[in-house]
Amino acid sequence: MFRSGTRRSCGSLDVYFRPAPEGREPRVGVVVPRHGSSIIDRNRLRRRLHELLRVGWLPDERTRGERRDVLVRAKAPAYERSFSDLRGDLRRCLESS
Repeated sequence: MFRSGTRRSCGSLDVYFRPAPEGREPRVGVVVPRHGSSIIDRNRLRRRLHELLRVGWLPDERTRGERRDVLVRAKAPAYERSFSDLRGDLRRCLESS
């Protein structure tokens, strides 16, 4: 799906971008591989990433002229990161795009 887009790697996250289809709102996807963690840990990490994207990235993206879809893939170290550390990693990836 994101083979035609660009990828940024920032700390514990990989972020993939591609242009949103014409006439559609920007979309967000989150991939949280197992990396030996429990379902509770995976769901917690997924909820944190969704919230960071919903509050931090999506409102800004909706007001921009160029609309993009974004896919965030967590690496194994993401499970050990605090909420503020995840915010910093995600912010670095999104600002450098």
